[in-house]
Amino acid sequence: MGKRTRIINDPSYLVPLLRTFGSRTHKRIFDALSSKWMTKAEIDEFMGADSSKSLHILKKAGLLESQWRVPEAGQKPSKEYHSSYSKVQVNFQCSFEDLSDIIMLTFKPYEEVKDAMEELEKLVEEGNTSMSNLTRTLNRNPFYICAVARRSERLSVMGQRLKVIEDVEENYD
Repeated sequence: MGKRTRIINDPSYLVPLLRTFGSRTHKRIFDALSSKWMTKAEIDEFMGADSSKSLHILKKAGLLESQWRVPEAGQKPSKEYHSSYSKVQVNFQCSFEDLSDIIMLTFKPYEEVKDAMEELEKLVEEGNTSMSNLTRTLNRNPFYICAVARRSERLSVMGQRLKVIEDVEENYD
């Protein structure tokens, strides 16, 4: 495994990380991919179940890299996956209020955060993608908005803008 370090300077990045490592399934897949490259079929066999959701979550958290495996003669090429990082360095400062909001958003059941995610997704789809505009419209701070966006499977944070992820159901085969 590479010795790359994931540097976290924004507390909202904790949302996908905590959601990833709060699941035994996602953690087990991450650990397996830390030691070797595996195709989705190999991961499915290792887990005994479909790994598409875990791969999507690992990719959205920025913890997954992929490459094409050179096939045997007459076979189709397939994507293989590996963990991107082996270490993490966290360096940020925020209020306990902001941190508690981020942690609450991370671990609340989907039904309890669904309305906030849908409202943010709707605004972004309507073209309101600027963080400063969204903070004014929703009367929330940027940490909260980023945390909600990182919890959503349909939104991506791109600097000071939010973007709708077009192809949520990516093919991991």
